[in-house]
Formats: sequence, C-alpha cells, structure tokens
Amino acid sequence: MSAHPAVEAVASQESPAYAGAIHAKVEEYRAHVGPVEFYDLLSAIQFNLVTALGLREGHSLLDIGCGSLRAGRLFIPYLAAGNYFGLEPLPWLVEAGIGKEIGASMVSLKRPTFRYDEDFSLGAFGRQFDFILAQSIFSHTSQAQIQRCMLEAKRTLKPGGLLVATYFEASMNYQGNHWVVKANYTRARMRELVEEQGLEFTPIEWRHPDPQQWFVAHHPGIEVPLAIPSEASRMRMLEEQLATQREQLLRITSHPYVRLGQKLQPFLIWMTFTRRRIARAVSGKVGR
Repeated sequence: MSAHPAVEAVASQESPAYAGAIHAKVEEYRAHVGPVEFYDLLSAIQFNLVTALGLREGHSLLDIGCGSLRAGRLFIPYLAAGNYFGLEPLPWLVEAGIGKEIGASMVSLKRPTFRYDEDFSLGAFGRQFDFILAQSIFSHTSQAQIQRCMLEAKRTLKPGGLLVATYFEASMNYQGNHWVVKANYTRARMRELVEEQGLEFTPIEWRHPDPQQWFVAHHPGIEVPLAIPSEASRMRMLEEQLATQREQLLRITSHPYVRLGQKLQPFLIWMTFTRRRIARAVSGKVGR
C-alpha cells in the first residue's frame, strides 16, 4: 500500500508488522486499536488530559503508536501546522485514519509528520517535543522496550516536556521480550524503568476505561499538574489544612460578638432551665 499523497513521511520503510497487516480490511481500522465502543471516548480522554497538562496549539506533540488517529483526529486540527508527529509500525492504519477520520484536506492544512517503525526511534524525527503521548503502549511491551523508549524520550523531550503514558498495574511484572496482548507491571517496577533512564516518574489521576493507570515521565524538577501526592506530601497538605482551620477558628472565637456570647452562655442556659420549670409548674396547676 503506497503512502497517502498528503502525508509527509519521514521514513517509508515497511516494518515486519506491516507485511502481516497489509491485507486487513480498512473497515477494521477502529477495532484494530482497541474496543470500538471506546474509540470516541479514548479520543476525548487523551485530548482532555494532555490539554489539562498544558498542551497548547503552539506546542509540539509526538503520538507514539498513533494508529488510525484515534487521538490524532482531535490533536491534528487543534495544533498549529507542523506540530503533530505520529510514530506507527502499520502504515495502513494511518492511511485509514486519514481517509476515514480527518481527510486529506486536513492533512494538507496541518501538515502532520508520520514515521513508520516499531523500534521507538523517537530521535529519528530530528527534533525535540513538548509532549510525547504513549497511551496503551506499555500495556503491550517488554521491559527492554520500555527502557529504550524512556532513553529516547530523555533525549527528545524538551527541558519542560512531559511524556504521558499508561500501563496495566498488577502485582507481577511481564518477563517476556516481545510485544504481547497484555503486559502487567507493578508501580514500583514501572517507576524503576523510568528512573533508570534519568527521568522522573509521577503518577496522575485520570480516567481510563480499560482500566489502565496514567503516569507522566519528565526531566527532574518539574511540577506536574494532576499528580497523585506522595504520603509525605499528603501529610504536609493535611497539616497545612489543619493549621488553616485553627487560624480560622481563632479568628472566630476572638470576635467581640462571639466573646460576648460566650460570657452570656451560662446566663442563657439558666434562663432556659428556669423558663422550663416555670412552664411545667404552671401547666401542673392548670391541670388540677
């Protein structure tokens, strides 16, 4: 299958995976990347998350495993021309996404760049990125593949850039060496795979229908929005909230009206008690 005429392809070499998929029906382009019923939902989830993390139209985005443009169909129109980059081992999926989701005119207008390989050659684009997206990639990869991707990401992320990714969190780690239908990892091991390459690992809270866990990999010293606080951070937050509540309570109790009420409280209690006794006495006489 020849490349779409409107696509600027950095490399058009057919990967081994492409040979096995060349005869697949284009109508299956949505099912090939996951459950069809989640296709639109995962488009929105990815777009909303990355924009919540700071993506703006002037930023550059590399979409790893861009497939049939499930996320790209929202990112390509949003980003300025030339700012979307897709890495995908199967050219037919990209072509199907262009034909069925965004159209050649959008490609001509926004000029996305696609590269076809399955080796995480992020540096082959010859530039750095503000954001790298790897949704449901590490849920199928070996530890060695994740390490290679993180090494490439360290080189290609801008100083303030973020790699946004998902994985299946479990109590055991996938030990194979190849792509797999489902690869599980503990959070501790995923953190190690990221940090071994000199990046920091920050879990974040965001919905995923599969369900997979989201995290951000980034250069040290970056504060990540939506980050799940560590236990130490959580304790500091609680201590700060408690101190704030104490200050508010002190301001309330020191108010002149509140202090007057505190002084009058014993008298008011006595008055209430006396009124009740008188009322009972009067009602008793009336009853006789």
